[in-house]
Amino acid sequence: MAYAEDVEDEVPVVTPKKGGKGKWVAIGVVALVLLGAGGYALTRPHAGKAGAEAAEAPKAPEIFLPLDPAFVVNFQDQDATRYLQVGVTVMTHDQTAVQAMKDSDPVIRNALVMLFSSQTYAGLSDTAGKQKLQAEALDAVRKIVADRTGKPDVDALYFTSFVMQ
Repeated sequence: MAYAEDVEDEVPVVTPKKGGKGKWVAIGVVALVLLGAGGYALTRPHAGKAGAEAAEAPKAPEIFLPLDPAFVVNFQDQDATRYLQVGVTVMTHDQTAVQAMKDSDPVIRNALVMLFSSQTYAGLSDTAGKQKLQAEALDAVRKIVADRTGKPDVDALYFTSFVMQ
């Protein structure tokens, strides 16, 4: 049986080489990681000062303005006269846009009545037709607000009710 002293004498001792390639590989990997992180930080969309300003400036609260009463128009569809009732609410973040919409309510209502009455039943029967009408109504309101304030500060237009008969 071997004693612990005999076993220690039989185990070869390996000493590491000093100044080997492993140290340079590790330094190269660390340098690549740091360069990659720096490049990512510079190419981010909100990098630097603009990102800090965007994070500091809170967005104004949403302001909803319902255009009451609801719009009721008739339109021709082949052999029958059809009716459309649409409730509309606009959304903005700018109080001056709200005031501009209130001041030009007759102009906005006229533009939307003309737009709604020019539709067809078949065009509004599916979701895509309603979404197209919604986008056209938003464009019409934005144009009127831009004429009054110099900028189209209407962010969205919602149909709060939509009835066709």
